[in-house]
Amino acid sequence: MTEPAVEAAAPARGTQALDRAAELVAEVVHADEPLTFSHLQESSGLAKSTASRMLSALERAGLLERTDEGGGYVAGRLFWLYAARHDPWEEVVRLAQPTMDLIGEETRETVHLSVVRGDRVTQVAQVDTTYLLGTRDWTEVDVPAHCSALGKVFYAWGELDLPTTRLDTYTDVTITDPAVLLRDLRAARDRGWTVTEDELEVGLTGVAVPVHGARGHVVAALGVSGPSPRLEGRLEELGRNLSDHAAQLSALLRGTTQEEGVA
Repeated sequence: MTEPAVEAAAPARGTQALDRAAELVAEVVHADEPLTFSHLQESSGLAKSTASRMLSALERAGLLERTDEGGGYVAGRLFWLYAARHDPWEEVVRLAQPTMDLIGEETRETVHLSVVRGDRVTQVAQVDTTYLLGTRDWTEVDVPAHCSALGKVFYAWGELDLPTTRLDTYTDVTITDPAVLLRDLRAARDRGWTVTEDELEVGLTGVAVPVHGARGHVVAALGVSGPSPRLEGRLEELGRNLSDHAAQLSALLRGTTQEEGVA
């Protein structure tokens, strides 16, 4: 006669654990700054061992994660992924920042992330070069898509309608003929990255690749730029480097990893 009571008690204990886990997540999400383990353990009233197991489980599930500095708890990547699918600009920047920092360390060049706003391409994040001679801050600056590597990504991968009339000239080598631009874009699509050399500004070279979102479409362009003499001879190296990082970022936006079979 005691077995039914034991069976009835187990769901109650499970529900209580879920309630406490939900309370932990809610407290972290509503906080203005990362919360420490001690704070969460004390506020929840849980034993240290129980709080540790519960927080570890929430981390594994992607609901919480710990910051690099101080180890405090913040909202996990599942929240970021959800937001990225509904607010692709602000949250994609957040997700892309570690990738951009790594590219900056590897290439030492200026790193850019751009999105399409209407019929214009706008840079939404930048990591500055470590060289004394670099490029300007392009954040929040609209750039002409036909003569920037970032803009060409959106043309080449179909996120911007191809121009049909003659384009504005910015330098002597700016591509202004739509037919010539189309050939350039087809070559970029075949190799996987776009290139501009002195087309927007004399002495400025850029390389960029597409970043794909949850549904497979291009949500951003990831690129590097620098003085043309310094990037000369490095374009393929930079293109492959960016492609590898963009594939990993795209996988993150899909909520999986390359190791799980999604490139």
